[in-house]
Amino acid sequence: MYTADPAAHVFNDRIYIYPSHDIESGIPENDLGDHFDMRDYHVFSMDDVDGEVIDHGKVLDIVDVPWAGRQMWDTDAATKNGKYYLYFPVKDKTDIFRIGVAVSDKPEGPFRPEPHPIVGSYSIDPCVFEDLDGSHFMYFGGLWGGQLQRYRNNKAQECGSEPADHEPALCPKVVKMHNNMLEFAEEPRDLVIIDDNGEPLKAGDHDRRFFEASWMHKYNDKYYFSYSTGNTHKLCYAIGDNPYGPFTYQGVILTPVVGWTTHHSIVKFKDKWYLFFHDSVPSEGKTWLRSMKVSELNYRSDGSIRTIDGSR
Repeated sequence: MYTADPAAHVFNDRIYIYPSHDIESGIPENDLGDHFDMRDYHVFSMDDVDGEVIDHGKVLDIVDVPWAGRQMWDTDAATKNGKYYLYFPVKDKTDIFRIGVAVSDKPEGPFRPEPHPIVGSYSIDPCVFEDLDGSHFMYFGGLWGGQLQRYRNNKAQECGSEPADHEPALCPKVVKMHNNMLEFAEEPRDLVIIDDNGEPLKAGDHDRRFFEASWMHKYNDKYYFSYSTGNTHKLCYAIGDNPYGPFTYQGVILTPVVGWTTHHSIVKFKDKWYLFFHDSVPSEGKTWLRSMKVSELNYRSDGSIRTIDGSR
């Protein structure tokens, strides 16, 4: 079994992981990611990072989502008022990515999908972050196969494309969730990543600009937004003072791994911080057949993150 895009959370003093489920579908590789033809989700849990991993089985299948067409990609989970929510991107029947939500009474599922996608949602890679006041924010977006380049100001463009290299890079999106956790409470906003001079990163800055794989965590009262640079295969991070940003670029969390994609989550468990990610070592480099990994994450005294070698 191959799994990718691990979203790790601590619920009820256990680690729960919500990954994608990679399969061999025989579709040739292309830049739109058609070879990532995932069709269901499993949930995994463990009492300790080095402990036994429990597979709770299939918790949601594409056939159970009435509006879904194909490709169930990276997912995330959140909890509120005793309910658990699974957020997932999947192409609708017109091949446009939307973000759906499914609900359960237990962190391990199974999850019951809502009949329609979240109104106003688009693109891929939802991450839902709970702030200290109990409010929740979704971060989402992904270029190329993730379709983010097709949108401006939350509206689809007839011939959407990436900006020119000298123009500001496309931004990931941030939106506050409604109290019911099933819909947006506002219009999604741009999450702007800036350099040390306060200038937005440029579209041609492929070593630093956002591509996909949003994650948010908080450390020492600062907000850490981390993401993948996509075609340069790095996990990077930026720091801000509030959930909306702007976020100032800081550096690299993880250097390139075996396989094209890099995706991750960051979680604190038993007073240590961990980076969950994936690579394609077990499948001998097949980038559509990935496996989850975990590494301890370490911070310096100034709050910066020590870079992890992805080739290990």
